[in-house]
Amino acid sequence: MKRTAPKTPSITVSDVARAANVSKATAARVLGGYGVVSDMIRAEVMAAAKALDYRANELARSMTTGRSGIIGVVVGDIENPFFSLAVRGISDAAKTAGFNVILANSGEKIEAEKAAVKLLIGKRVDGLIVTPSESRDIAHLRDIHRSGRPLALLDRALADLDVDTVTTDDRGIAMLATRFLADAGHRNIAYVTAVDAEGHEYRDLGQIYTSSVRERIDGFLTVCREAGLDRPERFVRLGATSPTETRRVAGEMLSAPDRPTAILASDSVIALEIFKVTRERGLRVPDDISLITFHDADWTSVTTPPITVIDQPVYALGKSVAELLIRRLKGDSRPAEKLVLPTAIIARGSVGPPSNGKPQVRQA
Repeated sequence: MKRTAPKTPSITVSDVARAANVSKATAARVLGGYGVVSDMIRAEVMAAAKALDYRANELARSMTTGRSGIIGVVVGDIENPFFSLAVRGISDAAKTAGFNVILANSGEKIEAEKAAVKLLIGKRVDGLIVTPSESRDIAHLRDIHRSGRPLALLDRALADLDVDTVTTDDRGIAMLATRFLADAGHRNIAYVTAVDAEGHEYRDLGQIYTSSVRERIDGFLTVCREAGLDRPERFVRLGATSPTETRRVAGEMLSAPDRPTAILASDSVIALEIFKVTRERGLRVPDDISLITFHDADWTSVTTPPITVIDQPVYALGKSVAELLIRRLKGDSRPAEKLVLPTAIIARGSVGPPSNGKPQVRQA
């Protein structure tokens, strides 16, 4: 008959307290990260816990302290390098402060976002960081804020929700990038985004419910109009929601009689597919088509030519929003902060004049 090894008894808070020669309540405060104890006592308890190889019972600790030690994070697309790097910033800041992170993906769908938020609250997370997929349907986020559970927003601001937010100046940097293309002589400039609408057709900003995208399109169109470009709205292309759909959008644009001579892509995933389609059609960057993308993804610097990018401080976005949330978890009650981190254009080799070497003549 096979004999099973006896179970090793779990080390308890009482065991740690006995080894450190303190009360159980004092040991619990140190191990749970709450209450006030002297530095000397804290050091003695932690040394005893390490010597005994004490492992916290997270469920028991959350019932005792009301804290789980977990931050919930909901982002739009975890496969997008932008969000991957931002989450790395969140995770590093959380780890430094003694928190763990549970990550959920909304796929930029509001119902999936609501379900993810509900699930994370059910996991008793101490606070939430969310990249809102929409600005019109935020009742679930209002409920979190009203409940007193700390909430912070990553990358996308909500004017009607007074919580800590970390973003970049999307409108301003879109204006700068568009002006960069217009100054190179381009008259047909396209903006391509994953945000979609009925029929994949852009009509006005009222269709756009993702705040950062709305700001970028507004900045793009503002500069186009200032430069006197003809009906720039027709070059706002929606629906680049996947590689397949992006290739469809790019193919339609590049097949049109008045195809764009320059493209501003809303993220590096979209830009990569546009770059591929351009090559497949025998077009050259920047001789036939100029290209700028948001986010300095790894691939953008190793192509021929390397791609001009809008360099967003993605890691810092994640780290900063986590630090704001952790500050709230530690009891800070100052007014909500709205941090706007700086961005810049890194000019490489993907922008040149239109293929005829001169600005295209506007048709009367």
